[in-house]
Amino acid sequence: MRTSEPYERTFDEEPQRDDQPGCPDCGGRVTTTGHETVCDDCGLVLDASPIDHGPEWRTFEDEPATNSRTGGPVTHARHDRGLSTEIGSGQDANGNTLSGRKQRQMSRLRTRHSRARYQSKRERNLAIGCVEIARLVSALDLSRALRERASSLFRKAQSEHLLKGRSIEALAAGSVYGACRTDGVLRTIEEVADVARCDREKVLLGYRVLNTELGIASRPISPGDILPRLFTALEVPPSIRSRAADLAQRAREEGLVSGRSPSGVAAGCLYLASEEHGGGLRQEAIAEVADVTPVTLRARYQELQERSESPSPL
Repeated sequence: MRTSEPYERTFDEEPQRDDQPGCPDCGGRVTTTGHETVCDDCGLVLDASPIDHGPEWRTFEDEPATNSRTGGPVTHARHDRGLSTEIGSGQDANGNTLSGRKQRQMSRLRTRHSRARYQSKRERNLAIGCVEIARLVSALDLSRALRERASSLFRKAQSEHLLKGRSIEALAAGSVYGACRTDGVLRTIEEVADVARCDREKVLLGYRVLNTELGIASRPISPGDILPRLFTALEVPPSIRSRAADLAQRAREEGLVSGRSPSGVAAGCLYLASEEHGGGLRQEAIAEVADVTPVTLRARYQELQERSESPSPL
Protein backbone atom coordinates (compact mmCIF):
# COMPACT_ATOMS: atom_id res chain seq x y z
CA MET A 1 0.00 0.00 0.00
CA ARG A 2 1.31 3.41 -0.89
CA THR A 3 1.72 5.60 2.20
CA SER A 4 2.89 8.87 0.63
CA GLU A 5 2.35 10.88 -2.48
CA PRO A 6 4.94 10.44 -5.25
CA TYR A 7 7.28 13.33 -5.77
CA GLU A 8 9.27 14.50 -8.71
CA ARG A 9 12.77 13.12 -9.08
CA THR A 10 15.76 15.42 -9.10
CA PHE A 11 18.75 15.08 -11.36
CA ASP A 12 21.04 13.59 -8.71
CA GLU A 13 18.56 10.81 -7.91
CA GLU A 14 18.96 9.19 -11.32
CA PRO A 15 21.47 6.34 -11.38
CA GLN A 16 24.88 7.57 -12.50
CA ARG A 17 28.09 5.73 -13.28
CA ASP A 18 30.78 6.56 -10.72
CA ASP A 19 34.24 7.64 -11.88
CA GLN A 20 35.89 4.98 -9.73
CA PRO A 21 37.47 2.10 -11.63
CA GLY A 22 35.45 -0.44 -9.69
CA CYS A 23 34.49 -1.89 -6.35
CA PRO A 24 37.51 -2.13 -4.03
CA ASP A 25 36.16 -5.45 -2.70
CA CYS A 26 35.15 -7.40 -5.80
CA GLY A 27 36.11 -5.09 -8.65
CA GLY A 28 32.50 -4.87 -9.88
CA ARG A 29 30.69 -1.90 -11.36
CA VAL A 30 29.94 1.02 -9.00
CA THR A 31 26.75 3.09 -9.38
CA THR A 32 25.91 6.37 -7.62
CA THR A 33 22.36 7.49 -6.85
CA GLY A 34 21.08 10.50 -4.95
CA HIS A 35 21.45 8.69 -1.62
CA GLU A 36 24.36 6.27 -1.81
CA THR A 37 27.14 4.75 -3.87
CA VAL A 38 26.93 0.95 -4.13
CA CYS A 39 28.48 -1.92 -6.03
CA ASP A 40 26.04 -3.56 -8.43
CA ASP A 41 27.70 -6.97 -8.07
CA CYS A 42 28.32 -7.50 -4.34
CA GLY A 43 26.10 -4.74 -2.89
CA LEU A 44 28.89 -3.05 -0.94
CA VAL A 45 27.89 0.49 0.10
CA LEU A 46 30.86 2.75 -0.55
CA ASP A 47 29.28 6.09 0.42
CA ALA A 48 25.91 7.13 1.85
CA SER A 49 24.35 10.59 1.87
CA PRO A 50 21.92 11.61 4.64
CA ILE A 51 20.08 14.03 2.34
CA ASP A 52 16.48 13.04 1.71
CA HIS A 53 15.05 14.74 -1.37
CA GLY A 54 11.52 13.64 -0.58
CA PRO A 55 8.76 15.73 1.03
CA GLU A 56 8.82 16.65 4.71
CA TRP A 57 5.25 15.50 5.33
CA ARG A 58 3.31 12.28 4.91
CA THR A 59 -0.16 11.93 3.43
CA PHE A 60 -2.22 8.83 4.20
CA GLU A 61 -5.20 7.60 2.26
CA ASP A 62 -7.73 8.34 5.01
CA GLU A 63 -6.47 11.89 5.61
CA PRO A 64 -6.82 15.03 3.48
CA ALA A 65 -3.75 16.08 1.53
CA THR A 66 -1.80 18.76 3.37
CA ASN A 67 1.78 19.97 3.51
CA SER A 68 1.52 21.82 6.82
CA ARG A 69 4.33 21.64 9.33
CA THR A 70 3.92 21.02 13.04
CA GLY A 71 4.90 23.40 15.81
CA GLY A 72 5.12 27.16 15.95
CA PRO A 73 8.00 29.28 14.68
CA VAL A 74 10.96 30.27 16.83
CA THR A 75 10.12 33.41 18.78
CA HIS A 76 12.00 35.84 21.04
CA ALA A 77 8.86 36.45 23.08
CA ARG A 78 9.46 33.32 25.19
CA HIS A 79 12.51 32.58 27.25
CA ASP A 80 13.06 29.23 25.52
CA ARG A 81 12.25 30.67 22.05
CA GLY A 82 9.12 28.53 21.92
CA LEU A 83 11.01 25.23 21.83
CA SER A 84 10.01 23.88 25.26
CA THR A 85 8.05 20.69 25.85
CA GLU A 86 4.53 20.89 27.23
CA ILE A 87 2.99 17.88 28.97
CA GLY A 88 -0.73 17.65 28.27
CA SER A 89 -3.49 16.24 30.45
CA GLY A 90 -6.79 14.44 30.04
CA GLN A 91 -6.18 12.89 26.62
CA ASP A 92 -3.43 11.10 24.76
CA ALA A 93 -2.14 11.86 21.25
CA ASN A 94 -5.04 9.94 19.67
CA GLY A 95 -7.71 11.83 21.62
CA ASN A 96 -8.49 8.96 23.99
CA THR A 97 -9.29 9.79 27.62
CA LEU A 98 -6.57 8.81 30.04
CA SER A 99 -7.26 6.65 33.02
CA GLY A 100 -7.21 8.10 36.52
CA ARG A 101 -3.88 6.44 37.30
CA LYS A 102 -2.30 7.82 34.12
CA GLN A 103 -3.68 11.32 34.79
CA ARG A 104 -2.13 11.34 38.25
CA GLN A 105 1.16 10.26 36.71
CA MET A 106 0.98 13.08 34.14
CA SER A 107 0.24 15.54 36.95
CA ARG A 108 3.38 14.47 38.81
CA LEU A 109 5.39 14.76 35.60
CA ARG A 110 4.08 18.28 34.97
CA THR A 111 5.07 19.29 38.49
CA ARG A 112 8.62 18.00 38.01
CA HIS A 113 8.77 19.56 34.56
CA SER A 114 7.74 22.99 35.87
CA ARG A 115 10.34 22.81 38.64
CA ALA A 116 13.09 21.97 36.16
CA ARG A 117 11.91 24.54 33.61
CA TYR A 118 14.64 27.09 34.35
CA GLN A 119 18.23 25.94 34.28
CA SER A 120 19.63 29.06 35.95
CA LYS A 121 18.60 32.30 37.62
CA ARG A 122 19.49 34.14 34.43
CA GLU A 123 16.96 32.09 32.48
CA ARG A 124 14.34 32.66 35.17
CA ASN A 125 14.86 36.44 34.99
CA LEU A 126 14.51 36.26 31.21
CA ALA A 127 11.22 34.40 31.57
CA ILE A 128 9.91 37.01 34.03
CA GLY A 129 10.88 39.80 31.63
CA CYS A 130 9.21 38.11 28.65
CA VAL A 131 5.99 37.59 30.62
CA GLU A 132 5.99 41.25 31.72
CA ILE A 133 6.55 42.41 28.13
CA ALA A 134 3.66 40.24 26.96
CA ARG A 135 1.41 41.78 29.64
CA LEU A 136 2.37 45.34 28.68
CA VAL A 137 1.88 44.69 24.96
CA SER A 138 -1.57 43.26 25.63
CA ALA A 139 -2.55 46.18 27.90
CA LEU A 140 -1.38 48.75 25.33
CA ASP A 141 -3.02 46.90 22.41
CA LEU A 142 0.20 46.56 20.44
CA SER A 143 1.12 44.15 17.66
CA ARG A 144 2.88 40.81 17.86
CA ALA A 145 5.80 42.18 15.84
CA LEU A 146 6.36 44.90 18.42
CA ARG A 147 6.33 42.28 21.18
CA GLU A 148 9.05 40.40 19.33
CA ARG A 149 11.16 43.57 19.03
CA ALA A 150 10.71 44.45 22.71
CA SER A 151 11.65 40.91 23.78
CA SER A 152 14.73 41.05 21.54
CA LEU A 153 15.76 44.34 23.20
CA PHE A 154 15.34 42.78 26.64
CA ARG A 155 17.43 39.75 25.63
CA LYS A 156 20.17 42.01 24.33
CA ALA A 157 20.09 44.06 27.53
CA GLN A 158 20.50 40.89 29.59
CA SER A 159 23.39 39.70 27.42
CA GLU A 160 25.10 43.07 28.01
CA HIS A 161 24.62 42.64 31.80
CA LEU A 162 22.32 45.67 32.06
CA LEU A 163 19.95 43.90 34.48
CA LYS A 164 22.45 43.93 37.31
CA GLY A 165 21.25 46.32 40.00
CA ARG A 166 18.12 47.31 38.03
CA SER A 167 14.49 46.30 38.14
CA ILE A 168 13.29 43.69 35.64
CA GLU A 169 9.93 45.46 35.36
CA ALA A 170 11.62 48.81 34.60
CA LEU A 171 13.76 47.37 31.80
CA ALA A 172 10.79 45.43 30.42
CA ALA A 173 8.70 48.61 30.29
CA GLY A 174 11.66 50.50 28.82
CA SER A 175 12.00 47.81 26.14
CA VAL A 176 8.34 48.19 25.18
CA TYR A 177 8.65 51.97 25.01
CA GLY A 178 11.88 51.67 23.02
CA ALA A 179 10.23 49.27 20.57
CA CYS A 180 7.38 51.76 20.12
CA ARG A 181 9.84 54.55 19.39
CA THR A 182 11.76 52.35 16.94
CA ASP A 183 8.66 51.21 15.02
CA GLY A 184 7.07 54.67 15.00
CA VAL A 185 4.12 53.59 17.18
CA LEU A 186 2.81 56.50 19.24
CA ARG A 187 2.72 55.52 22.90
CA THR A 188 3.77 58.14 25.43
CA ILE A 189 5.89 57.38 28.44
CA GLU A 190 2.86 58.13 30.63
CA GLU A 191 0.74 55.52 28.83
CA VAL A 192 3.40 52.87 29.34
CA ALA A 193 3.88 53.87 32.99
CA ASP A 194 0.13 53.63 33.65
CA VAL A 195 0.10 49.90 32.90
CA ALA A 196 3.64 49.11 34.09
CA ARG A 197 4.50 47.81 37.55
CA CYS A 198 6.79 50.77 38.21
CA ASP A 199 6.48 54.54 38.13
CA ARG A 200 7.24 56.90 35.27
CA GLU A 201 10.78 57.73 36.44
CA LYS A 202 11.84 54.06 36.43
CA VAL A 203 10.32 53.46 33.00
CA LEU A 204 12.18 56.48 31.66
CA LEU A 205 15.37 55.29 33.34
CA GLY A 206 15.01 51.84 31.76
CA TYR A 207 14.54 53.38 28.32
CA ARG A 208 17.52 55.70 28.77
CA VAL A 209 19.75 52.79 29.79
CA LEU A 210 18.74 50.84 26.68
CA ASN A 211 19.11 53.89 24.45
CA THR A 212 22.56 54.75 25.83
CA GLU A 213 24.07 51.27 26.08
CA LEU A 214 22.46 49.60 23.05
CA GLY A 215 22.03 52.58 20.74
CA ILE A 216 18.35 52.19 19.87
CA ALA A 217 17.57 53.71 16.48
CA SER A 218 14.50 55.60 17.68
CA ARG A 219 13.18 58.52 15.65
CA PRO A 220 11.84 61.71 17.29
CA ILE A 221 8.11 62.16 17.71
CA SER A 222 6.60 64.81 15.47
CA PRO A 223 3.40 66.80 16.11
CA GLY A 224 1.78 65.01 13.16
CA ASP A 225 2.10 61.72 15.04
CA ILE A 226 0.17 63.09 18.02
CA LEU A 227 -2.68 64.74 16.11
CA PRO A 228 -4.67 61.53 15.30
CA ARG A 229 -5.01 60.78 19.01
CA LEU A 230 -6.31 64.30 19.62
CA PHE A 231 -8.73 64.02 16.69
CA THR A 232 -10.23 60.81 18.05
CA ALA A 233 -10.54 61.98 21.64
CA LEU A 234 -12.12 65.34 20.75
CA GLU A 235 -14.19 64.17 17.73
CA VAL A 236 -12.72 66.83 15.47
CA PRO A 237 -14.50 67.52 12.13
CA PRO A 238 -12.65 66.57 8.90
CA SER A 239 -12.09 70.17 7.83
CA ILE A 240 -10.28 71.05 11.07
CA ARG A 241 -8.29 67.80 10.89
CA SER A 242 -6.98 68.63 7.44
CA ARG A 243 -5.98 72.17 8.42
CA ALA A 244 -4.31 71.04 11.67
CA ALA A 245 -2.28 68.38 9.83
CA ASP A 246 -1.17 70.99 7.29
CA LEU A 247 -0.14 73.38 10.07
CA ALA A 248 1.85 70.63 11.80
CA GLN A 249 3.66 69.72 8.60
CA ARG A 250 4.59 73.32 7.84
CA ALA A 251 5.65 73.94 11.43
CA ARG A 252 8.05 71.03 11.16
CA GLU A 253 9.44 72.24 7.84
CA GLU A 254 10.09 75.75 9.20
CA GLY A 255 11.76 74.55 12.41
CA LEU A 256 9.08 75.52 14.92
CA VAL A 257 9.28 72.04 16.50
CA SER A 258 12.94 72.23 17.54
CA GLY A 259 13.32 72.64 21.29
CA ARG A 260 9.59 72.41 21.92
CA SER A 261 7.29 69.67 23.11
CA PRO A 262 5.62 67.86 20.16
CA SER A 263 2.43 67.59 22.20
CA GLY A 264 2.39 71.37 22.76
CA VAL A 265 2.93 72.09 19.06
CA ALA A 266 0.20 69.61 18.09
CA ALA A 267 -2.21 71.20 20.58
CA GLY A 268 -1.38 74.67 19.22
CA CYS A 269 -1.95 73.54 15.62
CA LEU A 270 -5.30 72.01 16.51
CA TYR A 271 -6.47 75.10 18.39
CA LEU A 272 -5.36 77.44 15.56
CA ALA A 273 -7.17 75.29 13.00
CA SER A 274 -10.27 75.31 15.18
CA GLU A 275 -10.17 79.12 15.46
CA GLU A 276 -9.80 79.49 11.69
CA HIS A 277 -12.94 77.38 11.17
CA GLY A 278 -15.15 79.19 13.66
CA GLY A 279 -13.94 77.78 16.96
CA GLY A 280 -15.74 75.12 18.93
CA LEU A 281 -12.75 73.58 20.78
CA ARG A 282 -11.77 74.87 24.20
CA GLN A 283 -8.15 75.36 25.21
CA GLU A 284 -8.61 73.39 28.44
CA ALA A 285 -10.08 70.38 26.61
CA ILE A 286 -7.28 70.26 24.04
CA ALA A 287 -4.58 70.75 26.70
CA GLU A 288 -6.02 67.96 28.86
CA VAL A 289 -6.07 65.44 26.00
CA ALA A 290 -2.59 66.48 24.79
CA ASP A 291 -1.25 66.29 28.37
CA VAL A 292 0.12 69.84 28.34
CA THR A 293 -0.79 72.97 30.28
CA PRO A 294 -3.04 75.67 28.79
CA VAL A 295 -0.09 78.07 29.13
CA THR A 296 2.01 75.86 26.80
CA LEU A 297 -0.89 75.59 24.35
CA ARG A 298 -1.33 79.37 24.21
CA ALA A 299 2.41 79.92 23.72
CA ARG A 300 2.54 77.54 20.75
CA TYR A 301 -0.70 78.97 19.38
CA GLN A 302 0.68 82.51 19.47
CA GLU A 303 3.89 81.43 17.70
CA LEU A 304 1.91 79.71 14.98
CA GLN A 305 -0.44 82.65 14.62
CA GLU A 306 2.42 85.16 14.34
CA ARG A 307 4.11 83.01 11.70
CA SER A 308 0.87 82.69 9.76
CA GLU A 309 0.48 86.51 9.70
CA SER A 310 4.09 87.08 8.57
CA PRO A 311 4.96 87.87 4.87
CA SER A 312 5.90 84.19 4.38
CA PRO A 313 2.75 82.54 5.70
CA LEU A 314 2.90 79.29 7.60
